[in-house]
Amino acid sequence: MHRLILSFCTLVIIIHSIYLDDLQATVIDLGIDVLVENHFHGLEGKKIGLITNLSAVNKNGISTLELFYHCPQVNLVAIFTPEYGLYCMGSDKQSTASYIDPYTNLPVYPLQGETVKPTDDMLANIDVLVFDLQDIGTRSFTFLSTMGLAMEAAGENGKEFYVLDRPNPLGGERVEGMPFNNSFRSFYNEWDIPYIHGMTPCEIAGMINGENWIFKKPKLTLVPMKNWQRHMLWKDTGLPWMPLSPYLTDEESPFYFAISSFLGLSPLLNNGIGTALPYKLVGAQKIDPFTFARNMNKRKIPFCYFRPVFYWPFFGKFQGKTLGGCQIHIQDFSKVKLVEIGLTLLQEMMTELNQDPLASLTAEQLEFFDRYCGTDEIRKELLSGKRVQAIMDNWIPYLENFKEKRKKYLLYPSD
Repeated sequence: MHRLILSFCTLVIIIHSIYLDDLQATVIDLGIDVLVENHFHGLEGKKIGLITNLSAVNKNGISTLELFYHCPQVNLVAIFTPEYGLYCMGSDKQSTASYIDPYTNLPVYPLQGETVKPTDDMLANIDVLVFDLQDIGTRSFTFLSTMGLAMEAAGENGKEFYVLDRPNPLGGERVEGMPFNNSFRSFYNEWDIPYIHGMTPCEIAGMINGENWIFKKPKLTLVPMKNWQRHMLWKDTGLPWMPLSPYLTDEESPFYFAISSFLGLSPLLNNGIGTALPYKLVGAQKIDPFTFARNMNKRKIPFCYFRPVFYWPFFGKFQGKTLGGCQIHIQDFSKVKLVEIGLTLLQEMMTELNQDPLASLTAEQLEFFDRYCGTDEIRKELLSGKRVQAIMDNWIPYLENFKEKRKKYLLYPSD
């Protein structure tokens, strides 16, 4: 009987602990949750333009667009969408013309292509712009560029600007990678932040305003989250992950995007686009995957290993072609150095292919590669044969200076 009672008590404790874990994993209130909880305070009676897509949901999975559209005290008059469109499924070649959304009957203004910043005409009937998009923590992902340029447009037109905060999926402590070089400023690199910056949209918005990175600043209102902490990765939040594009399909995708997105800029390399594992594969024609993976594993990059693969993309520039390479496997997401992996993969590919992944770029491809990276340093130093560690060592002063500069804009504790 004693043993039976002990077993029962143990079972109760286990169930109780699981229940508590679930509670602890779902206590994050996003900016949109806080705004709703405060009954959209500050937005009453104002004509609102909402910068969002349908991946921006509250903690229960309801889209911000739905919440704004159905709220009686909110006067939503226009929708602005980032790269990949309202439904997050468009390509970068999709139409950029404005249209009427059949569900809300509201005008939709895509902020991509030739019009990445709201125009005066788009803002004429608006009192306040509200930004709610899930960023992925990597500078070259365009959502934070969209935010800052929209802030500038709001300032130029005398409009208010609200930012509803969301977690950085890579966490708030990781700061890595290529410095920003203003000579290579583009829609992929608008702000003076590292390639991996460890900040949330509200924090970046505060920094854009505070550092005077835009010509005209708006009246800015930040709506922070509740209970998010800097050490948290996405898996720690308990929040649902919604695909931000056809290629960012799960909560691990931002890590792999940071590693391999820039590798796909070389016409000789594939980074998994066109397969069921976008950003998790790296390959090329005429590559022996077993030799390549073995050489990568010999480099002993901590918390990561590489599995040899042959694969055949089903769309894109390598459609139907046999590629050899590796699948990237991250073993500890909180500790792995993402940029080191990406640079090492690129360097190894250049070794295997006689420098051609970078040496064979046309002038147009070369310019796009440098603008996407925010610097020409990577291309030039890899072509010169410089070691990856030596390249990264050059970035230490910039990264340390950035970490000091960002302190006054951080909204959340480290633990």
